[in-house]
Parts: sequence; structure tokens; C-alpha cells
Amino acid sequence: MLDSPNFREKMATLERRHEEVGALLGTPEVINKRAEFMKLSREHAELDPLVAAWKSYDKLIADLKQAKQMVEAESDPELREMARDEARQLEEQRGTLEQQIKILLLPKDPNDGKNAILEIRAGTGGDEAALFAGNLYRMYSRFAERQGWKLETMSMSEGSSGGMKEVIVLVEGKDVFSKLKFESGVHRVQRVPATEAQGRIHTSAATVAVLAEADEVDVKINEVDLKIDTYRSSGAGGQHVNTTDSAVRITHMPTGVVVACQEERSQIKNRAKAMKMLRSKILEAEQLKQAQAEAAARKSQVGSGDRSEKIRTYNFPQDRVTDHRIGLTKHNLPGIIDGNIDEIVDALRANAQAELLKESGL
Repeated sequence: MLDSPNFREKMATLERRHEEVGALLGTPEVINKRAEFMKLSREHAELDPLVAAWKSYDKLIADLKQAKQMVEAESDPELREMARDEARQLEEQRGTLEQQIKILLLPKDPNDGKNAILEIRAGTGGDEAALFAGNLYRMYSRFAERQGWKLETMSMSEGSSGGMKEVIVLVEGKDVFSKLKFESGVHRVQRVPATEAQGRIHTSAATVAVLAEADEVDVKINEVDLKIDTYRSSGAGGQHVNTTDSAVRITHMPTGVVVACQEERSQIKNRAKAMKMLRSKILEAEQLKQAQAEAAARKSQVGSGDRSEKIRTYNFPQDRVTDHRIGLTKHNLPGIIDGNIDEIVDALRANAQAELLKESGL
């Protein structure tokens, strides 16, 4: 398929577009228009790996053709065998490159390259659920640290016996949303709580939501549509607590979306953080509405993506983590809680790509 004239013409068109966008990014007209510059920068970044892979593939096909000609034409047995070995190696590389190009050609999630807002909330299970939510927060924090990502706390509410009732953080870095988006859902834990005298296993849960951080160009918000309340912070903060109205609650009247932030001592900083959360929640709502209207909400974001769906179980007595969407089971649960979730994240992404390849017919 990749050697067909139609496909080659398609790739030639994409190469020309890559060069055209690269040239446009250097013009004053585009540089001075932030929204246009960001849009074209993303397009150029998406085309970069595809164009590079295609050039490598094109060279490989030429080398393979030459090696096969040598096998047919060479009279020296030793040289003919060397050419045959080279052809075999190139055929293996060809399969890998073809798969890479097919994946790069899949429809892109426009949010994949964005930062993400990660929300973790204790669910059923009381204090044990809050402790588990704290475990998940540590897991994602350590994973983010290994990825070189930066975490910024937007909102946090601690449990009465430790852990977290709720924590919302902004995760900034390369390809954050593309790696975390499949974590949305209900995470279930099975273990013996520290307070359990008879050693009985309890089941608790926490919910995880991953929202793509929305840029101002993604979501336009009119100030007249906002109801902004200020109030005094509660919780940690020393003398600052209950002395100034620094906490901010914003209600978006048209959608009813409400966000709040009290982590900063400055009302201005809390408002800025709250606006980030608000834009991301509105973007998610708009995208969900669009997907439902088009009946295009694929039931695979490796599962439905519905947060009411149980996606993963962490079984401490059996040292086992199972992702129910793809039937993946891993052991070394302490290591996973310490942030070693790369294999799970990669498996979920690979499964999503396989589903897309099947649907696209590539």
C-alpha cells in the first residue's frame, strides 16, 4: 500500500505542506498573530515525524531494490550472499517503518500535545478511600517526575485520617495529555486497612479525571457570563487563614460549571488558576457534546472514558494490578504505586492505536 502511486502522491502533498508551514512560521504576518502562530506550530510539529519517517522509508525502498538487483546479478557467491543478508535486514526494517508511518497517519487527537489538569477524588470507602486517593496522587506525581513534567497544585483537601479527599493539579510537560488521558475512570483498591483489627480485606475506590488544559484560543469566555465569589481560605496557611478573602469561586452561568481555588495567598493568583480549570472543564463539556451529537464517541478511549466505569483494580494481598479495559495484569504493586506505570500507559496507548488502525483500514 505504501508503494502505490496514490499513496506516494499523498505523501508528496504532505511534504509540500510541511515545507509551506515551515516557511509561514518565519513570516511577520504569522508571528504577530498568536492564535495563527500556535495553530501552524502544532501542525508543523505533527508533520515533522511523519515526513522524517517517510524520507527514511523512501531511502530504505531504494536500498532494498538495489540489494535485490545485486542478488540477481552478482556472480560471486560470497557477494551474492552478503546482498541477500542486506535485503533480509532491510525487509525487517521496512515492516517496522511501515507500521510507524501508519500510526503517524492516524487521526490526531488535537489535545494530545497539551498539558493536563489531573483531578483525584476519594470515592466509596471513607478514610480508606482518602488514603487510596493519596496513593494515586503519589503514583502520578512520581510518574510525572520521571517524565520530567512539572506539577502545580490547583486545589487540595486532605482526609481526616491522612490521604486526600480531593486534589487537583496542573501537569505541564511534553505529551502530558496523550499519556494520561486513559487514566480517567474509577480506580478500585482491595487491601486490609491499618485500622482493621481482624485482617479483613476492604474494597475502596477513587475517581481520576484527566482534562486537557484549554488555551484561551480554544475556549472564549465572556466576563459577563461569570459569577465570581471571594471567601476566606480554610486549612493550612498560618495567620493568612480566615483573615483575607483570597479564595475564589467562579461560576460559568451558561453551562453551570463551577470551579474554586484557595491554594495561593493572592486572590489574583487563585483567580488565574481557577480560570485555567474553568476553560478546561468547558472545553471537555463542548467536546463531549460534539462527540455525542455526531454519534462519534468511540467506545474505545480504551473503554468508554466514562468516569463511572471501573477501569483498574489494585489488589494488595495478591500484589496485583489489573486494567479491566485491556485485560492487562501486572505485579510489583509497590513499584507501580511508586510511579512505575510506564508499561500500563504504553499498553493502553498501543491498544488505542490498534483500534484506530483497525477502524481506518490502514
